[in-house]
Amino acid sequence: MSLDTAQKQELINTHQTHGTDTGSVEVQVAMLSERISKLSEHLQGNKHDFSSRQGLLKMIGRRKRLLTYVREKSEQRYTQLVAKLGIRG
Repeated sequence: MSLDTAQKQELINTHQTHGTDTGSVEVQVAMLSERISKLSEHLQGNKHDFSSRQGLLKMIGRRKRLLTYVREKSEQRYTQLVAKLGIRG
């Protein structure tokens, strides 16, 4: 369910705010969203994997907190990020 190095680098390159940015909120939310989607697909076929479900809920909570932080700082950045990722905000 984790991302390989190539996928991480692609996400960083598409969501970074400047050249050396690897940990901004936008990058973190993009990585969490990708991991959430992979884990959701896994749980579609493995309904009794409760520990993965708990991890999924933790990731969703972390993404929600990060999105709340971005929204408090800049509404424009928030709307751009939500639109770019195609998630409900």
